[in-house]
Amino acid sequence: MDALSEALKAVHMTGAIFFNAEFTKPWGFEAAGQRAAPVLAPGTERLMPYHLVIEGEAQLCIDGTTRVGLGAGDVIVVPHGDTHILCNGSPSGLIDTASLLAKFLAGDVSVTRLGGGGAATRFVCGYFGCERQAERLFLAGLPSMFRMNLRGDAAGEWLETSIRHLVTEAGSARPGRMALLSKMAEALFIETLRRYMEQLPAGQTGWLAAARDPVVGAVLALLHREPCHPWTTSELASRAGASRSVIAERFARFLGEPPHAYLIRWRLQLAARLLETTRKTVGRIAGEVGYESEAAFNRAFKREFGAPPAQYRRDFGAR
Repeated sequence: MDALSEALKAVHMTGAIFFNAEFTKPWGFEAAGQRAAPVLAPGTERLMPYHLVIEGEAQLCIDGTTRVGLGAGDVIVVPHGDTHILCNGSPSGLIDTASLLAKFLAGDVSVTRLGGGGAATRFVCGYFGCERQAERLFLAGLPSMFRMNLRGDAAGEWLETSIRHLVTEAGSARPGRMALLSKMAEALFIETLRRYMEQLPAGQTGWLAAARDPVVGAVLALLHREPCHPWTTSELASRAGASRSVIAERFARFLGEPPHAYLIRWRLQLAARLLETTRKTVGRIAGEVGYESEAAFNRAFKREFGAPPAQYRRDFGAR
């Protein structure tokens, strides 16, 4: 049972590769991160930029302090959408990205060549967009940025080669090109996340570490696959092949709460999405997320979100 796959299926996702560049040293530009969401992906609640270096070197800097060096095959993700600078060397000024965004919005991912004439860096930029529910799942506990290298194994090399092929044929008129780029962008993010998850230290806590644990991961997969099922700790223990005490101890260690509390919060997140995106009645939504009583659902929802469902819909529902 795969908790990460179940969580990814439960969150609406989108992706794109929007920039294909060959810059020569010195160069640098500022990426707006989450602030670019209204332009790059209207309606996306969480925008996570990433950059894949194909050739040469670069550095990524957040807040003028945290700087990470990048080499060929490296992909770096900015999971919380922080504004950041990507550069090589010390340019006299940063490249204006307004025209670069205009190219993407026009569907043009042909190579952009700029810079000072020194050593070349080839890279592509993309984003992964999703709902804010991801903050309590695979985004929980992630650092401001993390880097993985795709080279050295068949899966990573295939993914990089596929992306390079797609951006190379950017000038062609073949149908479906942008849809393929979108799917490859999602695949790149998920593969990077998987690698990060696999390399977490043994004592790490948080959602990804919990999903990697064989016991907690199995329980999380069950809860996300069937959130409306009337789960008991005994049934979870039986399905996960572990004792109730082991499940309780490991949930407390990794997530700081018991399975039932986690399930309640996830059901309410699902309910919030339905209130925002559908016209279903509150009573129907309560039943769909596992509540037999609308009154009990109203009380639980207000505790979680600070407002009853009807008011929440008025404040955040689709206009």
